[in-house]
Amino acid sequence: MYTFKKEERLCNKKLIEKLFHNGSSFLCYPFKASWLLVDEATQFPAQILFSVSKKRFKHATDRNLIKRRMREAYRLNKQKYLYDTLNSTNKNIVFSLGFIGKEITEYDFTEKKMLKLLTQLCMEITK
Repeated sequence: MYTFKKEERLCNKKLIEKLFHNGSSFLCYPFKASWLLVDEATQFPAQILFSVSKKRFKHATDRNLIKRRMREAYRLNKQKYLYDTLNSTNKNIVFSLGFIGKEITEYDFTEKKMLKLLTQLCMEITK
């Protein structure tokens, strides 16, 4: 339940390209989410990509820290806030989560914003 497997990560270059060209997006500071409904049925209802700007955070250790916090907040809350909705509506999505904040935030703040983002994403999907 609280796992984050390779199959849940978005690695397919064609899908990533399609996501950024045809997908919808919204801001939920400090994140920018882009998402796209897909037809292919997979083992998991959502595939996700995390990114942090190299322009804003020069050091790889800083980027890795932010991505680690984002992944952890997602891993702990995806089932309740995202998967349940996707499974009940029988939809599959791919989405990317970009960090657009200016400074490294505490984990508590990151998790709080992740919950807000996942709720907002579910509302966008069910529209």
